[in-house]
Amino acid sequence: MELKPTKTLSGFIELLPAQQRCFDECAVRMQRVLKTAGFAHLDLPAIERAEVLTDKDNWDEIETQMFLFQKGDTKMGLRYDGTVGLSRYVAGHINDLVFPFRAYQFARNYRGERPQRGRYREFYQMDLDIMGIDTLSENYDAEIVATLARAYESVAEFIGPVNIRVGNRRFWNAMFAYLGLNAEQSRAAFVLIDKREKISDFYDGLVETVGADAATTINRVFSDGYKSFVNVSDALDAAIREIDEFMVLLDSMGIKNAKIDLGIMRGHAYYTGIVFEFFLDNFPELGAIGGGGRYEDLASKFSKTKIIGVGAAVGFSRLMVALLDDNRIDLTPFMRPVRAAVLCMGGDQVAYSMRVLAALRGAGIAAVPYLDANKKFKNQIEFADKINADFSIIIGENERASEMLALKNMQTGQQQTLSLDDVIKLLK
Repeated sequence: MELKPTKTLSGFIELLPAQQRCFDECAVRMQRVLKTAGFAHLDLPAIERAEVLTDKDNWDEIETQMFLFQKGDTKMGLRYDGTVGLSRYVAGHINDLVFPFRAYQFARNYRGERPQRGRYREFYQMDLDIMGIDTLSENYDAEIVATLARAYESVAEFIGPVNIRVGNRRFWNAMFAYLGLNAEQSRAAFVLIDKREKISDFYDGLVETVGADAATTINRVFSDGYKSFVNVSDALDAAIREIDEFMVLLDSMGIKNAKIDLGIMRGHAYYTGIVFEFFLDNFPELGAIGGGGRYEDLASKFSKTKIIGVGAAVGFSRLMVALLDDNRIDLTPFMRPVRAAVLCMGGDQVAYSMRVLAALRGAGIAAVPYLDANKKFKNQIEFADKINADFSIIIGENERASEMLALKNMQTGQQQTLSLDDVIKLLK
């Protein structure tokens, strides 16, 4: 019989046990920070109606970007991020929620794009958003950034320190208006600025797109700084004040690792104000590991009520897999998940071994039994060694008769006979 392939489909991730434990620990820590900040955890459906996921009518065109399928007359798709589902959810429960409403998601997402390093077809993403009705103070933008900064800080021992770069779409809208750029020129300039650090002919591209005079002015933002445009226009003055006030607020919240970088644009067209991205100090070549910004009316296709939000997304799988693949995380703390292996020397000892196992687990001690009771001691102790158990609890006829336990330290080889209560005290 021909054996079937064991390799995953391209663009899908599988981790080894120690890697998965590290992944899970970082996920738990970051989510704990969000819960402490009052964000409600939402577990929204992975499948949405196709009309929810996209406004496009051309099925063939969007089929290459999303996983789409049809059941009966209903066209459906797998979610590709958390924001669209959240917008539908908030619009649908608008009378049941208290605003400003804050929520986070930690879920698998799916994209049909061509897989490559750092881009997957199935991946975990963490989204956090604060949404308001009609208005939402810019102070919440700073809270989103500060909360996410704390979440990254909670896993700093694994990923290292991060830095935050803050941009402002409102500044550029004011700049393009001042320069008299039309909508097409503005969109093209946005794209060029977003890719500024990745392209060698940035200025030449600007000249071709907006003309030499406008290109020179735009370039001055990076050479002379955004404050060199004070008193140029009321709209620019307002955007500059917003940037300065935002940075003061971040500082007051204890966030010292943020700086202004007006080259940060974020790719989504719906961002309208402050935008931000997070980077690893020790792995800058990875690029942004998370980011977000303010969106003024993303839920408009679900509700006539104006819902304003500010949010962020963390490409969790992308971050963790990159660090693990590059051996940048020391997995030693995750190599020994088992505190005790319970070794049962003979069938007559099984019932007592199960009582011991239940007591250990009841005390919160991670314990794994070896239940092939008729296997030789050599086989059982080798099993305990292979699973990296800290201790082996050896239960033979004498231990069962005396209701004592032989406890062996797998690191030192030291062995002692103790009561169950004493073993629990030692292992805890």
